[in-house]
Amino acid sequence: MRLFPEIFRKVAPRAGSSTPSKDGSPALPPRDLLSLSAASEEEYSCEYGSSAYLLLCSLGGVLSCGATHTAVVPLDVVKCRMQVEPRRYQGLMQGYSMQGFGKFGLYEYFKILYSDLLGPEQAYLWRTSLYLAASASAEFFADIALAPMEAVKVRIQTQRGYAKTLREAAPKMYIEEGLWAFYKGVYPLWLRQIPYTMMKFSCFERTIEALYKYVIPKPRDQCSKMEQLGVTFVGGYIAGIFCAIVSHPADSVVSVLNQERGTTVLGVLRRLGMYGIWKGLFTRILMIGTLTGLQWFIYDSVKVYLKLPRPPPPEMPESLKKKLSQN
Repeated sequence: MRLFPEIFRKVAPRAGSSTPSKDGSPALPPRDLLSLSAASEEEYSCEYGSSAYLLLCSLGGVLSCGATHTAVVPLDVVKCRMQVEPRRYQGLMQGYSMQGFGKFGLYEYFKILYSDLLGPEQAYLWRTSLYLAASASAEFFADIALAPMEAVKVRIQTQRGYAKTLREAAPKMYIEEGLWAFYKGVYPLWLRQIPYTMMKFSCFERTIEALYKYVIPKPRDQCSKMEQLGVTFVGGYIAGIFCAIVSHPADSVVSVLNQERGTTVLGVLRRLGMYGIWKGLFTRILMIGTLTGLQWFIYDSVKVYLKLPRPPPPEMPESLKKKLSQN
């Protein structure tokens, strides 16, 4: 991983990696650099970018997405139905957990992959585009896991009497419509979730960077773990507001599409109209803002608990500073 390695110059090298670089500073392999914190020589459970790191990040995604969606999704009528018929909603956590497993772990993977391709200087200059590309790639694959659960969930929630459990609904849908029943909503799901996730990750990354630069009165390395997690929640909530706005029209379409047989995206758009696709936006902003803030808080808390590397916000590489100063 070569993303922003210059910010880790201050950290002492590991044994066996003390060969000096051209500028006289210790030369560390890129992954070693990012497996260490700029704030302290903290011991970590694994190396940044390793298979163990990506797997544990995926576990963090399971906990953050599974727990938060299960807690926030059942609002108003759905909540009342869950209280009366709790078996109708078994399997919700499993579906969102599968998506979280893919989304967070794959985001870390693609961020490493694309930054390696760009190199440290271009990775810094194009970091927003890097975040957007990595998150879009991760969500594309995560939605393939989520689509069947989303289709079953909507069918159970919106068609009373159709089925009471996931185990009952899934075979019934397959008999009626075949495999397409579970994936007919994947295209609008991509339209909803990919912009949502691109905003969720890129806005979060840049918001955290801005908070530490312009709002927090002390550097990140001088903040306690709880203070850092507080900043994480605030950054996540702000990102969630923008997520709700960009994904709301597609969310309205997905709900109708999975509820009714024989419908198409264009047909639903014509029927809903401009007002219909934006109906309920304020409620969605409140829900998604809280949801996203909690997801990032839980995800970062898992990293802290498991002693995973948590690199600070990126800083301009020294080599790029020198180039800019010469111009």
